[in-house]
Amino acid sequence: MPPEDLMERLVNLCKRRGFIFPSAEIYGGFRSTYDYGPLGMLMLRNVKDAWFRSMVQLRDDVVAIDAAILSHPKIWEASGHLATFTDPLVDCRNCKERWRADEIEGVCPKCGSTDLTDARPFNLMFKTYVGPVAEEASVAYLRPETAQGMFVNFMNVLQTTRRKPPFGVAQVGKSFRNEITPGNFVFRTREFEQMELEYFVPPDQGAKWFEYWCDERLRWYRDLGIPESLLRLRPHDPEELSHYSSMTSDVEFAFPWGWGELEGIANRTDFDLTAHAKMSGQRIEYFDQATGERYVPHVIEPAAGATRTMMSFLLAAYDEDQVAGEARTVLRLDRRLAPYKAAVLPLSKNERLSPVAREVLALLQPHLMCEYDETQSIGRRYRRHDEIGTPYCVTVDFESLDDRAVTIRERDSTEQVRIPIGKLVEELRGRLAL
Repeated sequence: MPPEDLMERLVNLCKRRGFIFPSAEIYGGFRSTYDYGPLGMLMLRNVKDAWFRSMVQLRDDVVAIDAAILSHPKIWEASGHLATFTDPLVDCRNCKERWRADEIEGVCPKCGSTDLTDARPFNLMFKTYVGPVAEEASVAYLRPETAQGMFVNFMNVLQTTRRKPPFGVAQVGKSFRNEITPGNFVFRTREFEQMELEYFVPPDQGAKWFEYWCDERLRWYRDLGIPESLLRLRPHDPEELSHYSSMTSDVEFAFPWGWGELEGIANRTDFDLTAHAKMSGQRIEYFDQATGERYVPHVIEPAAGATRTMMSFLLAAYDEDQVAGEARTVLRLDRRLAPYKAAVLPLSKNERLSPVAREVLALLQPHLMCEYDETQSIGRRYRRHDEIGTPYCVTVDFESLDDRAVTIRERDSTEQVRIPIGKLVEELRGRLAL
């Protein structure tokens, strides 16, 4: 289907099925903010859990922290964000809209006018005040990235975990950027979630670990179901590099409007630790007791956006096909990302079937995220769960009352098998690799 049709259909599905809602919709919405509905909340949690499992749980060289969202202004002075975290802003004199100068090529996207103001720097950080008086002494900022909380806690983590480079500190959390031109659904929003790793390495090992993390992060997206044809790793040109980076590559996805960044992998060198040591007057370094050497580690940073990553998984999974001559929409989500792993469906809303179906639900709930659904025909319920990506439907029918067995239907193939209720948990756990 044409890319614009895919985007429109996915946005409609997200609203209709409860993945993503426009925020404050009853008041006309609030620009560039979205609420994650019952299915969206579950899927977003699954994306973050898959990242955490890969980056922390399955490794012995990474720990995790959860740093504050409100942050001391000295952090952003030391990091360079107060001076350099800006976008070029222009105003259209004709329609009064504001745009990023580097994205519109001298023409207002709204009215087509070329009568634009000169570009001026616009800082993207949200500024606020702590306490009852709004004065300079009480200024604070909402963090524009989670990274700095890991840098300023480097010595705390080092001393409490007794780690030795190379080792990493991971964090998942909210960040805030006052984007001039947010858009493309949840791709660019002012409030979003990041999944970041700061991997501290000896200075002479930076290039080696940068290549390692580029390969590792690209593999993660493929492993969770994004086809290789929709992914690429794009090295930054020298003029693109951030002020802290010696080299950066982006994992990009082929969105309907073109290639867009999912994740940046950067070699931040020792910029951040050195800057915070200088600003704070504290020693921030690693001491190797075996060699007597002191050094400031270099940092490799894979930084991914959780919300835009979820969006890419939805786009890659969206499909339309036919089953028995009938058109259906199906989300072919990886089992690890699907909001519900199984749906329990009594064949009909019948007082004899409901107790057995509820028994099956209670059996599965300690092991799987499940939904119970008894409204509409069984065919419509199958289609609904195909559309929201549920890998398996478990149907309780009138035969179940006698043989104590149920039917498992698989989403992608629509194949069905009969399984005794007593073996159902084992069967589904095996199929879902839990």
